[in-house]
Amino acid sequence: MNITELFPTLRNLSRAEKLQVMQFLVQELADEEALSLQPGATYHVWSPFNSHDAAVKLAALLQEDRQASDG
Repeated sequence: MNITELFPTLRNLSRAEKLQVMQFLVQELADEEALSLQPGATYHVWSPFNSHDAAVKLAALLQEDRQASDG
């Protein structure tokens, strides 16, 4: 059964059954996400620390804004 065939079936479910389907799908997605993160593994997370180029650009934008406000 593909998704096109599944939608009419889902549409005919009661409200409670639709909620059960939603809970099932949310749990399936959560389980898949949990599988992608391994306990004890190291993952790279972006941080603004040491982003000197971004700091320079932000300072320039703030200076331009200040000059525009001062007229």
